[in-house]
Amino acid sequence: MLSTIARFRLSAAALFGFILALAPCAVLADTTVPEGREQITLSFAPVVRSTAPAVVNIYAKKVVQQRSISPLFDDPFFKRFFGDDFPFGGAPRERIQNSLGSGVLVRADGVVVTNNHVIEGAEEITVVLSDRREYEAEIVLADKRTDVAVLRIDPEGEDLPAVAFGDSDGLEVGDLVLAIGNPFGVGQTVTSGIVSALARTRVGVADYRSFIQTDAAINPGNSGGALVAMDGSLVGINTAIFSKSGGSLGIGFAVPSNMVRAIVDSAIEGRPLVRPWMGFEGRALTAELAQAMGMRRPVGIIVEDVYKGGPADGAGLRSGDVVVSVAGQDVEDMQALRFRLATRRIGESVQMTVLRKKVERSVRFPLVAPPEDPPRNETLLKGEQPLAGARIANLSPALIEDLGLTGRRQGVIVLGVVRRSRAARLGLRPGDILAAINGVELSRVQDVKKIISKPPESWRIAIRRGDRILKVEVR
Repeated sequence: MLSTIARFRLSAAALFGFILALAPCAVLADTTVPEGREQITLSFAPVVRSTAPAVVNIYAKKVVQQRSISPLFDDPFFKRFFGDDFPFGGAPRERIQNSLGSGVLVRADGVVVTNNHVIEGAEEITVVLSDRREYEAEIVLADKRTDVAVLRIDPEGEDLPAVAFGDSDGLEVGDLVLAIGNPFGVGQTVTSGIVSALARTRVGVADYRSFIQTDAAINPGNSGGALVAMDGSLVGINTAIFSKSGGSLGIGFAVPSNMVRAIVDSAIEGRPLVRPWMGFEGRALTAELAQAMGMRRPVGIIVEDVYKGGPADGAGLRSGDVVVSVAGQDVEDMQALRFRLATRRIGESVQMTVLRKKVERSVRFPLVAPPEDPPRNETLLKGEQPLAGARIANLSPALIEDLGLTGRRQGVIVLGVVRRSRAARLGLRPGDILAAINGVELSRVQDVKKIISKPPESWRIAIRRGDRILKVEVR
């Protein structure tokens, strides 16, 4: 035991207290005085030495519009009475906004991973290495849905320090981890903790959610920094904290390295970031449903609707099946299932464990791209009619994936609305689905074009917004 812990540095008294806490009665009888320095030193230093040089600071500059001529007029007291348009605000003016975050070099040729929210909207990005060298960076790929961005700097042929990806699926709750970053801009900082939980899917900071939770202190400025395992591998990118004060409360979240690696591979190879299509709709299994189905515990996704000709159909999934695990990893909800598929490449297949009528079976699930069927036919509506100014498209599995929508949808979706247009005055919003006009159901953009080509005298428009159907009449 002593040879294993000899890498870490603590005082002899602290080590002795630690041993007493583990087995106070049994240890006292066999306690011996440490015979050398190697028996009383506990240190994360070797892990830090090998990984910290690969953790960088990221400075992002962007131009923002500022209305007021004095910070006084931005005070909530004034806005409470005058709003944003009070007369002392002056004309809008541009100012430079700086943001600070962290990043990780994952390749010696200058590939850096960080959070999308660190560099979003930036016009100039500077990467500062741990030895204070500065490089201008370009964005190779930015994925808002996972909050991961890939940058590239030019080291001019020099090999930079980099940290290798680890297998985040190999983590267990209780494993020791280090968080390395630049909290509050004070400089590179290392904090330690354990993996508090895995596959957290209820953290609403990204579409693909299956976060690693840790109690290692993570604060503003740590975003994009490294979560490192004890073997020195990168197991996560620190992304968010749960806090009521703005500081660390011991609840931090990191994007697992397996997801980050898939995004980096796409960026380096120049491939579009396309994620596998599930091809079915389902929901998390409840305790009541699990009991009714004779299951010992409520783990899995119950299949409700299978797309004909899709990958789930090809794998032989049916309504009523329960998807219990993917590649040996339990899935507790649809977010976890989507994450498991998204970490893998299009063209591969993955093993799923499925429960059907109390019989467990294994199926091979093919990973295919969502089809662009029907073609989206994106169109900006014009003319003297109520929908003028709406940008619409045909819904397809590919577009649903691009927009991050859920549920089996079809029809004509509103992608955007021009400000102060007729469609804006009508109350249309991006994400609305045009269901019907004057009782005629709409399934394609062409259906809308046909109606507005010969505008009726009055309009009765049915709009699907979420789970509601809104009806608007225009005369």
